[in-house]
Amino acid sequence: MKARARALGFDACRIAAAASPPGAREGLAAFLAAGAGGDMTWLAETFDRRADPRTLWPEAKSVVMLALNYGPSVDPREALARKDAGAISVYARNRDYHDIVKGKLKTLAAWLVAAARPEPTEVKVFVDTAPVMEKPLAAAAGLGWQGKHTNLVSREFGSWLFLGAIFTDLDLPPDEAERDHCGQCRACLDACPTAAFPAPYAIDARRCISYLTIEHKGAIPRELRPLIGNRIYGCDDCLAVCPWNKFAREGAEARLAARDDLAAPPLAELAALDDRGFRTRFAGGPIKRVGHARFLRNVMIAIGNSGDASLVAAAGRGLASESPLVRAAAVWAVGRLAGSAEITSLGRRFASQERDAAVSEEWIIALAAPAGR
Repeated sequence: MKARARALGFDACRIAAAASPPGAREGLAAFLAAGAGGDMTWLAETFDRRADPRTLWPEAKSVVMLALNYGPSVDPREALARKDAGAISVYARNRDYHDIVKGKLKTLAAWLVAAARPEPTEVKVFVDTAPVMEKPLAAAAGLGWQGKHTNLVSREFGSWLFLGAIFTDLDLPPDEAERDHCGQCRACLDACPTAAFPAPYAIDARRCISYLTIEHKGAIPRELRPLIGNRIYGCDDCLAVCPWNKFAREGAEARLAARDDLAAPPLAELAALDDRGFRTRFAGGPIKRVGHARFLRNVMIAIGNSGDASLVAAAGRGLASESPLVRAAAVWAVGRLAGSAEITSLGRRFASQERDAAVSEEWIIALAAPAGR
């Protein structure tokens, strides 16, 4: 099976028992009790099924964990220096990995069923869309260990692995779990722009840029906006800084290789996208799932952090948006970049007509202290 997995393009294949990984239930409970999940209410709603594979599927006996390397060709932090451009997480610079990994999983699962004959076998495949704790299960299977940033780290591939799971009622011999190799290193903890790690091996999603720019549906808290920089979809800082990446290599799956137009897209260009243009540009990729409004919210925050007054016009596009989420972020951006006369003029045009309380509050703050005053 492991040879077949590699032939399909997976970089690693290991087996764990279909049981709750050590400490996983307790860790998830503590995370939820602290309110660290933010808007991700489904984590609590699916707690029991997520905490134990046998609750999700009582017949499961083994979990085949698969890993697909998506190591970048360049350090993704290079895009952070381009203040007039957006920084997009490595995993989102091309096709949606869910579709790619799931296709490979289904093929491998079908092979497993055929190989088990005449014994009847059932399988279920999961890629990050079901209540499955992929990272603890991957660690239990020996694919790597959960680092202090809570993500999986591999001695072979560093921090750049997509995970998928095949649940089966076959009783397969489990592989040995990988031990923790983080030692005294705290590079990932110190690299986080928003201090999202309250302690090693613990994360507060409410401060995580990946959560704020992808999962969070509302306005980004004002105190965190300047810390986001030009990150418009996700963040790779804690992954990229990991010393184990010295063993990483570029991913071989061509459909995951970064598109040139998504390496560092100009913010002005992104701000000009209407809904149709947004859906067309990001068709087939994961960015489309956040929707046009949330994406523009992120772009406006990045524009506000650019320090580039020439982008005021781009931010100004958002002032007339139908979405109050976009308008609020656009007001914040204009307030950061525009001079006194310009923001006063924009305020006369837009603030007096605003009916959304949150957007109106942004106007009050922006007009009270424009950047050029």
